[in-house]
Amino acid sequence: MKLILYSKVGCHLCEGLEEKLREITEISLELEIRDITTNHQWWEMYQYEIPVLFLATETGETFIPRISPRVSVSQLTKILHKYLS
Repeated sequence: MKLILYSKVGCHLCEGLEEKLREITEISLELEIRDITTNHQWWEMYQYEIPVLFLATETGETFIPRISPRVSVSQLTKILHKYLS
């Protein structure tokens, strides 16, 4: 499963979500971090929305609705399992 996380340095919500994603062991994850400060288009789209998470597939990217910063790793795993089917 490949995920794209739009983030920026110093964003505590982004860092928290990234940490939880890296703790998941039940799903093989490939995590790509995209720093919105390095791309004007990303900045315009996500500056007030980060962290933003997408599932990358061969046919494109699927937006994963905002995940609560209070979600546990096990809850996050269950959410991601929904996107595997």
